[in-house]
Amino acid sequence: MKNTHTSPAAARGPADHEVRDQIVAAATEHFSRYGYEKTTVSDLAKVIGFSKAYIYKFFESKQAIGEMICANCLREIENDVRAAVDAAERPPEKLRRMFKTIVEASLRLFFQDRKLYEIAASAAGERWQATVAYEARIQQLLQDIVQQGRLSGDFERKTPLDETAKAIYLVMRPYLHPLLLQYNFDNTEEAPAQLSSLVLRSLSP
Repeated sequence: MKNTHTSPAAARGPADHEVRDQIVAAATEHFSRYGYEKTTVSDLAKVIGFSKAYIYKFFESKQAIGEMICANCLREIENDVRAAVDAAERPPEKLRRMFKTIVEASLRLFFQDRKLYEIAASAAGERWQATVAYEARIQQLLQDIVQQGRLSGDFERKTPLDETAKAIYLVMRPYLHPLLLQYNFDNTEEAPAQLSSLVLRSLSP
């Protein structure tokens, strides 16, 4: 059977990127001011000056708009993390920088704007595709760092690679998952250094 599933950001109507970007920009501002849960597509239509039906040509639901906003925020975090990782030479330092940057970037994007945080919380709680894809990319980045560390002789090689990367991700998850991060807020200053040191000791050959 042909798979008819489309990505959350896929438009129903013409692929007019400028209009889609305009809708997302207006929605981001409106959600930031009034909150995701309290905003309807009708509210967005009034703010933008489009009809509700016209918005539905580009996004099939409010969640689809929220998913694109969430994906944009997560991409910003990921870009910061990858830049920090790429700036380090050896795998142990890459891992330390990954821990530190992912906490700092998550705090900046999710806690400086409490209204937009609602979108991140909904996305994480309901397992929107944007968050699932983000978590998968973060796990893959972790696996790549561990593999580099094994090749350089910095990390042990006995534990299966995927098992090692998954375990490190589970250590990191309370500080990158928006629903969990709010309960670990008091530990965000010391956690990156302490946890990365603990992980690195466990990875020693």
